[in-house]
Amino acid sequence: MNSVPSTFEYRLLPESAWEERRQQYQDDLRPYADERLVRMASQVKHPINDFLFEYYPLRPGQLLRWSPGPDVILANAQRKKTDWPVEGEQLEEGVVISTSGFPDHRVDYLDWALDYLRATGERTPNWNCFGLHEWAMVYRTQEIRHASTPLRLTSSEIAAVVEDLGLRCTHYDAYRFFTPESLPKNRIALTRQTTVENDQPACVHVCMDLYKFSQKIIPWIESEIVRDSFLLAWEARQIDMRASPYDVKKFGLEPIPIETRNGREEYLIHQKRLSQMAEPVRQKILAAYRYLQERKSRQR
Repeated sequence: MNSVPSTFEYRLLPESAWEERRQQYQDDLRPYADERLVRMASQVKHPINDFLFEYYPLRPGQLLRWSPGPDVILANAQRKKTDWPVEGEQLEEGVVISTSGFPDHRVDYLDWALDYLRATGERTPNWNCFGLHEWAMVYRTQEIRHASTPLRLTSSEIAAVVEDLGLRCTHYDAYRFFTPESLPKNRIALTRQTTVENDQPACVHVCMDLYKFSQKIIPWIESEIVRDSFLLAWEARQIDMRASPYDVKKFGLEPIPIETRNGREEYLIHQKRLSQMAEPVRQKILAAYRYLQERKSRQR
């Protein structure tokens, strides 16, 4: 068992403090995890709520794992009782997840992610997409992505909305699911390689994907940041599907009819609210990535 090296910058978190934080974190997210587990046991699908557990890699049990972030000693903790995806270091004072354990081969990813998060947050917002990506995914096709959920408009009505409003999607991971007929209707042709140049802070999916970036460095990030990004993504997903051509009333949600002027104005209100909610989360994730990058550079 090691003691804390005097030259290494660890912070000691008292037992009562980290136990309280862990309990609060789990209390905040358990309702979402439990709801998913109950439906899984009953084989009941939910095209809105399932998305965060299927599109993103964290499963309910993994979501509930709490971490204090890197270089924080959990006073009096035992390594064998932690459930982190990597093994913490046992010291005399407790257990720590050291930045020294972050894989060297992933430092290039840190560099790319920092560039992406900075560029995306600083780009001029695009407020006129109106969430039409879900419409483009069912444009002039019989293959419906959420086949168990009925559409609230006919195929011809959906096509008319797309053709009237036009497509201005800037997010490749939405664009790649467009139907072949809708792809050329987008204002720009998107590619994976141009993601950093096109993603922008008004995009509902960019807000949602902050959850992905928080997951990427677990457990070298405070779980409270994971929680905040999850709750942001949850809210974004609700808005995403409410503005879609699907009938979401059976899930207790009111559609945002972006095919109407009033609906587009309502969508814009939600879009701006989400973007404002996302900014402090983005800054926390940026800070976590910068810390890892700086510590790894010093350890080389």
